Amino acid sequence: MGKASRDKRDIYYRKAKEEGWRARSAFKLLQIDEEFNIFEGVKRVVDLCAAPGSWSQVLSRKLYLPAKLSPDLKDGDLPLIVAIDLQPMAPIEGVIEVQGDITNARTAEVVIRHFDGCKADLVVCDGAPDVTGLHDMDEFVQFQLILALKLFFPVVTFAKPKSSRNSSIEAFAVCENYSPPEGFNPKDLHRLLEKVGSPSGGDDLDCSSGWLEGPNKVYIPFLACGDLSGYDSDRSYPLPRGAEGTYRSLDPVQPPIAPPYKRALEMKKASSQGIRELEKLSLDS
Repeated sequence: MGKASRDKRDIYYRKAKEEGWRARSAFKLLQIDEEFNIFEGVKRVVDLCAAPGSWSQVLSRKLYLPAKLSPDLKDGDLPLIVAIDLQPMAPIEGVIEVQGDITNARTAEVVIRHFDGCKADLVVCDGAPDVTGLHDMDEFVQFQLILALKLFFPVVTFAKPKSSRNSSIEAFAVCENYSPPEGFNPKDLHRLLEKVGSPSGGDDLDCSSGWLEGPNKVYIPFLACGDLSGYDSDRSYPLPRGAEGTYRSLDPVQPPIAPPYKRALEMKKASSQGIRELEKLSLDS
C-alpha cells in the first residue's frame, strides 16, 4: 500500500523507476538541458555529489552512449565523465567514479589527472548545502555563493525544473561562459571574495563599500524549466492497471550502497527484532 501510494502521489518517482533512473532527480537535469542545451559540445564533465547516480546516468545516456554507438567514433572521441561523492556508488557505464570530498584539493587533482590537465566543459551538482539553522547566517552564505558565481560567470540564471515540487524552495544555478578574473589563482578564492573588482572594471573595492547597491545591484533571473503540458510534480495521477486489473509497484532501480542513514536503519531493525523477541518471551512465559 505504501509503495502504490507514493507512486500515485509522485509521478516522477514512478516514471524514474519505469525508465530505469536511480532517482527522480534525473528529470530535473533533463528539463534544465531542454531549456539551456547544456550538453551541446561537451566532452569532459564532472558530476559533484553524484550518489546515488541519477545525474551520472543522464550524462552517460546523453553523452557517452551516443558517442560510443556512433559509426563515426574515433580514438579519443568518447566523452569523459567523472562522478564524485563521499558515498560509494554502483557502477555506471562510461562514468569514472571517485569517492572523495569535493572541497578537498586532492580530489580536484584526481579529476584533473583524468582529464589530462584539460578543463571540464561542464560541471553539474545536485548537492544540498549544509545549513546552520541560523537564518541570517544561511542567507548571507547563499548571497556569497551568488556573488562568487557572478565573479566567474557573466550569465547566471536560477532554474526551477517542473519536476521540482512547488512546495520545495530548491532551484538550480545555471552558469554560462566561464570567465575567471585576470590572474585568478584557485587557491586565493577567499581573498578574491574579500576584494572584489567593480563591474565597471575600476579599482578593486571592498565589498562593504556598497558597489552592489543602487545601479550596480545584481539581479539574477529566475526561470521555470520543463514543458508546461508535462507532468505536474504536485499532482496525483491514477495508477496504470495491468491485464488483471491490478497495479504492480516497481522497486527502486538502484538503492544507495551506503547511505548516511544506514546505521539508523540497522538500529531501527535491531530494535524491532528486540521488541518481537521480548513479546515472544512474554507469551511463552
